[in-house]
Amino acid sequence: MIGYPFVDYDDNNYVTENLHIRDGLTWSAVTWAFASTEHSNWHPLTWMSHALDCEVFGLQPYGHHLISVVLHALNAMLLFLLIFYATKREGPSLMLALLFAVHPINVESVAWVAERKNVLSTLFFLLTLGAYGWYARKPNLSRYLSVVIFFACGLMSKPMLVTLPFVLLLLDYWPLERIERNRAFSKLLIEKLPLFALSAIISVITFKAQQAGHALHAAMQFPFAVRLEDAIVAYVRYVGKALWPSHLAAFYPHPGVSVSLWTVAASSLVLAIITGLTVVFRSRKYLLMGWLWFLGTLVPVIGLVQVGDQGMADRYAYVPLIGVFLMFTWAAADFFQSQRTSQTVSAALSFGMLLALLLTTNRQIGYWSSDTKLWAHTLAVTTRNAFAHRHVGMALMLSDDTDDALWHFREAVAISPADPMNYVDLGLCLQKSHQFDAAVEQYKRAISVTANAEELAVAYTNLGSVYEQAGNYPVAVEQYKKAIDLTGDQEQLATDYTNLGSAYDQGGKYPEAYESYNHALQLNPKLFNAYFDRGLVLEREGKIEEAVTDYQHSIELRPTARGYLELSRALQRLNRISEAQTSYEKARELASDPNQIQ
Repeated sequence: MIGYPFVDYDDNNYVTENLHIRDGLTWSAVTWAFASTEHSNWHPLTWMSHALDCEVFGLQPYGHHLISVVLHALNAMLLFLLIFYATKREGPSLMLALLFAVHPINVESVAWVAERKNVLSTLFFLLTLGAYGWYARKPNLSRYLSVVIFFACGLMSKPMLVTLPFVLLLLDYWPLERIERNRAFSKLLIEKLPLFALSAIISVITFKAQQAGHALHAAMQFPFAVRLEDAIVAYVRYVGKALWPSHLAAFYPHPGVSVSLWTVAASSLVLAIITGLTVVFRSRKYLLMGWLWFLGTLVPVIGLVQVGDQGMADRYAYVPLIGVFLMFTWAAADFFQSQRTSQTVSAALSFGMLLALLLTTNRQIGYWSSDTKLWAHTLAVTTRNAFAHRHVGMALMLSDDTDDALWHFREAVAISPADPMNYVDLGLCLQKSHQFDAAVEQYKRAISVTANAEELAVAYTNLGSVYEQAGNYPVAVEQYKKAIDLTGDQEQLATDYTNLGSAYDQGGKYPEAYESYNHALQLNPKLFNAYFDRGLVLEREGKIEEAVTDYQHSIELRPTARGYLELSRALQRLNRISEAQTSYEKARELASDPNQIQ
């Protein structure tokens, strides 16, 4: 896993193409992290974690993967120490931690760089539990503050941890048994009011962030009754994948109204039976505690408030399934003890199960070795998955297999004709195949099926690019201007102005191009291509010194063969021969084919 590349599934948004993060842990990155609700979340510590990785490892993926693996290992060790300290039962505590460490359903949380928020927030989640256990032994203000601080850090890593105060109440029930020690439940509840207040604050922030990022749009597609039915089925599917981890996928399409009533009824019956058993065997307190842990910690992501288009996700089970693993390990340990099973037999059975899980985990990790493998596997284990078809199509298109890519994009359109991005991706592939008229048709279809400003802006941007590529620069300018009028995001607006400048430039309108590039760089001074393109305009107008400055800014931000080549030519025109030769050699070093650098 550590040797795997980044994947084209938010890794670009979180790391490789995020201009605030890729420069490392600068003060600018820190202030942006605390102010940003980019990608529909407020999680400043997660952003800072990615920035620190870039500071230490740059954009070498091995380092980013390594830190995620280390965090996961720390989480497993902490889980063992916490539960062993609370129960003094070494065997089941170790088995619980090992199940958490090697279970295949946790591969996504560790192998996916963009999911750093999961392993990082869980670290703070477990530290909060540890601090609470310390506080429960001898309650005082300083110990309580440690609970609050770790909890706040967890919330600033991933807002899913809003249910943690409820988990602390479960710990009061078992294994801390504070409820049994003449502690009124109302007092224990009041004790956690500051933590509930933190949860409420982060819930409001997250709701507003997801509203602003249009992540909640899918909630309006289905009535609450449908979402409740889907949630019931999802709970059972998570338990099923914990017990038999097969058909794990990077994306599970939302079932919508396709779930049959008998499936909902059967799932409801399973949940009722398990709940009933935890009540019947309530003397085994770990059963009720583990079950309520699982049910409760999944509430924010179970789909009652639908965020995104997925029906469920492996990453959502990272913390909740600890409850199920705890039920299983403690029940098994008590069973072996009641049957006086020898330690050799119980150890052999545990080893066999862990070995089977490890082999499955190793296979699951392998799917993350490339975009093509990841999404081809997702298609193989799910049905009617437009999202996976789009990603397979993208991977194939990047490898120049446009024929197969077109098939996948058309499948995505057929499965989900109401999604404008399916038409956009199909249009991109057609555009790459120089089928410009067909590409224009797809972009116009995208425009016709959405009223979302951001989606419209993307479609108009792509429409502008195909007209620009076809040489129709005036129409390209019109489309880019429409995208600018619709774009609310500052970074995207800067990109749109860069595109507008390119259309003006190629259409021979150099003053307008220059102004557009200026607008772009005022909005985002880290756009290397805007500096490069403005340098070309300046050079055409005879402002060679200024062009050299722009070329230098461009290659400082992102060294490219073409950047060094144009810098070399401009320096040569200024008779700075030595510097020109150095830049020329850099261009040859960076070029995929040095013979093309002339």
